[in-house]
Amino acid sequence: MQRAFELFSDIFADRDNLLTRIDPRIKVIVTLLLLLAVILSTRPALPLAVFILSLAGTRIIQVPIRLVLARLAAPVAIVFVLVVLQALLIGSTPLFTISFLKWKISGFQEGAYRGILIGCRVLGAVGLLLLMSSATQAHRIFHALRWLGMPKGWVEVAMLMYRYIFTLLDQATDVMGAQRLRLGYSTIKRSLSSMGLLAGTVMVLSMDQAVRTYEAMTLRGYTGYMSLGPLPALSGKDRYILVLALVIVLLAYLMCEWGPL
Repeated sequence: MQRAFELFSDIFADRDNLLTRIDPRIKVIVTLLLLLAVILSTRPALPLAVFILSLAGTRIIQVPIRLVLARLAAPVAIVFVLVVLQALLIGSTPLFTISFLKWKISGFQEGAYRGILIGCRVLGAVGLLLLMSSATQAHRIFHALRWLGMPKGWVEVAMLMYRYIFTLLDQATDVMGAQRLRLGYSTIKRSLSSMGLLAGTVMVLSMDQAVRTYEAMTLRGYTGYMSLGPLPALSGKDRYILVLALVIVLLAYLMCEWGPL
């Protein structure tokens, strides 16, 4: 449970450092703009630079390396699969050929480049979200999103999902512990059966939790909207940081897209 808690929690956002002192609205706006730049990029340079800078940011705020690697494990695996599939399925210029018995497997330059580009986009976006979640408390992100005009229902659902992730993780850990005591993972067949039972149990628990949460909120006067309260106006320093960040992002995008790289 402790490992899962570290993966999903925003505990490092409680620390006092340069990034956590910035207004969450500024960080959300800059992150969204960078995400847009990463998605629209046609070269790997900008997404890769964003990914590297994001990792550097996590080290500046002292997020443990093991936790960063754990959070990046799944995205890196997805990127690897993307690059391999794109290289094997797209293109006409041979990059490599592997012979195995009667079969020949060929990779193509066009597909490899396309896969690398998509992979860099994925890593850049993941790096941004990792840095954002490590430098900003979750409730502040939701508050900033509501200030930016995101629908109330979306924000409320996101807040409740984040709140009950840890409850469901705790319950899933208890169920898995009980299965292990009963040798539920002693063989591959029993492991698959236990994992299916665990997934079904968590689904049922999540539905029960949703009903209990709704009833509890209704008894406490919930009428379809949770008030988050107003945010103070942006200070002159925050406005300066926002303008400077927007200019840097725009210049970086133009240089990476139309520069010599």
